[in-house]
Amino acid sequence: MDLTIASFDAISEVNMDYTITLYLNQYWKDERLGFGLPDEVLTLSGDFADKIWVPDTFFANDKNSFLHDVTERNKLVRLGGDGSITYGMRFTATLACMMDLHYYPLDSQNCTVEIESYGYTVSDVVMYWKETPVRGVEDAELPQFTILGHETNDRKEKLATGVYQRLSLSFKLRRNIGYFVFQTYLPSILIVMLSWVSFWINHEATSARVALGITTVLTMTTISTGVRSSLPRISYVKAIDIYLVMCFVFVFAALLEYAAVNYTYWGARARKRAKLKNRDTLSTSASVEKELKCSGGSRSPEEIIALRECATSTGRVSPLLGLRSKPLPAASGAPPSLRLQRDHTHLRYRTRPHSRNSRNGSTGKPKMMHALRRGATVIKASMPKIRDVNVIDTYSRVIFPVCFMLFNAVYWVFYIFD
Repeated sequence: MDLTIASFDAISEVNMDYTITLYLNQYWKDERLGFGLPDEVLTLSGDFADKIWVPDTFFANDKNSFLHDVTERNKLVRLGGDGSITYGMRFTATLACMMDLHYYPLDSQNCTVEIESYGYTVSDVVMYWKETPVRGVEDAELPQFTILGHETNDRKEKLATGVYQRLSLSFKLRRNIGYFVFQTYLPSILIVMLSWVSFWINHEATSARVALGITTVLTMTTISTGVRSSLPRISYVKAIDIYLVMCFVFVFAALLEYAAVNYTYWGARARKRAKLKNRDTLSTSASVEKELKCSGGSRSPEEIIALRECATSTGRVSPLLGLRSKPLPAASGAPPSLRLQRDHTHLRYRTRPHSRNSRNGSTGKPKMMHALRRGATVIKASMPKIRDVNVIDTYSRVIFPVCFMLFNAVYWVFYIFD
């Protein structure tokens, strides 16, 4: 037998199959049909095949197929004078093609046509290819693939009902990457480069940098979802998955970079503000102590306590002048810290309540928490001190592009030249 390829119609990665239109011609000799004129050939209608013996050929990897019937059923029977028969038909078949998508979309696939006799074993029917088994492969075109070549072979398949002859035609297909470059790779590269724009935006423009970072992250998520929708739900990682995941990591890292810049900037300001506040408190306390020493023993204990509490609570020395010349009034509207009794022998001081549970809780903390805090302290001490947050953006402008170019170099060299 022989095959003529009319067209490759479609290849589906989701269903793991491909659709092809074929001309299948089978040849055999039945001497009972000879009519004595060896050179004569009769062309009969396809219905004549229902009145003679024909092989029960079928496609072992067929999923769905149909015989064309416009304007008549596309079948022919030619009968030679010596009983030789040519039986041909034209049909479209959807055949299974198990694909290995580890290198998708930089992959190559082998799709086969498996022809076998359904009921006749090798002891009844022997099938083999003609000298020119396949035609039309050079003229066939596919939108996403290039046909690199084909080969034929025959083997014997041992099944439960016997041993059968199987003819196989294999196509070597290489996927064209142009579609994926413009639909997936190039947009992903541009989105990653767009995320680097935030390194040149002022770190105080929070809304601009956060909006840019979130937009790039969501765009990469949309691209990844669109790619996965055209692929089967397979468990292993594909080449395009690695690229999209790394692009997502880069844009997400750009967003985290601004989080680090913002935390460093506002954390430094908060520490500076707390340091200034502590310095003012210390200077105020020192001035109060100095004033008390200058006054000698002329002040009563109530005034001394009031001055110290007022200095520590407000951080100012302004009450000193008013309290220096007159005794402390026992007004009902005074703050609670100034409500003191005149008799210093019956002074009552407010102390912070301490419960037994709090003391026990502070001493009975788990050792793990102490170890974690100690480790965090060591890590924080080992981290370099950043005085200017713009340094982070300056380094990011170089580190991110260099790392992305290195990743692209390794990726394309590995998958193209492997």
